[in-house]
Amino acid sequence: MLDFITWTCNPELISSPVTVRWYGLMFAIGFWAGYEIVWRMFRHEGAPEKWVGSLFVYVAVATLVGARLGHVFFYDWDNYSSNLLDIFKVWEGGLASHGGAIGIMVAVFIYSRRVTKKSPLWTFDKLVVPIAFVGALIRLGNLFNHEIYGGPTDLPWGFSFVDNVGAWIRGAEPVMTVPCHPTQIYEALCYLALFALLMLMYWKWNAQRRPGLIFGVFFTVLFSARFVIEYVKNVQEPWEIGMREAIGMDMGQVLSVPFIVAGIWLIVHAVRHPAVEMRFPGKFSDAK
Repeated sequence: MLDFITWTCNPELISSPVTVRWYGLMFAIGFWAGYEIVWRMFRHEGAPEKWVGSLFVYVAVATLVGARLGHVFFYDWDNYSSNLLDIFKVWEGGLASHGGAIGIMVAVFIYSRRVTKKSPLWTFDKLVVPIAFVGALIRLGNLFNHEIYGGPTDLPWGFSFVDNVGAWIRGAEPVMTVPCHPTQIYEALCYLALFALLMLMYWKWNAQRRPGLIFGVFFTVLFSARFVIEYVKNVQEPWEIGMREAIGMDMGQVLSVPFIVAGIWLIVHAVRHPAVEMRFPGKFSDAK
């Protein structure tokens, strides 16, 4: 068995005439798969088909805007506060999953008020199922980008990543890191397991009869996994090192705590209330 894995996969799937990165492909596959899953859920419950398209417009915009602003305000405000126009340079990188989660939550509340006229929990209990799958694909995209990996390890599945990715893509010799925890894979596996659990909860156990239960399990499991994995992950910004030394947590962990608490509350609230009666006609409503 190898002492470690040398990871030299090129982040660019296609470099000419148009650059296509693995990360972008994973993102696109995730949104396509998510649309298909939610489409089947809405049909299963007899909702109008047009609601699906509207939801994904809201979610797509909210994900990008929320993730970008999350990075700006949670991790690098000192830099962006003096270069406000750089906030719009999304192609240069800088997205935060916690910001994306907040953006999606705001979007679903607006969507529920303007489109479905239902409780936001009705939408969340469906939407979070494919989001777990999308999260796994995005972490695989991070793996191809040689980013968001962990600290040094002597475990046999440690990965040696290219440290000078930009220069390497342009033709320079790769500068390899020491073997590190492939935390992208750790997170991807956790999210895939969560996706499988949520699919079972919806399709086999009819957990949607208890509004908020699927949503609560999603929050609790996903952000608990994120919290634990952060202990072997490198910090996103240098100032987080001091934060770890001061309070024993980095920014990613601090931001995860409210989501975990909210998830536990949603689970308790859902279990304490009786299941609601629901019909599953298996076809879209004719409502306009």
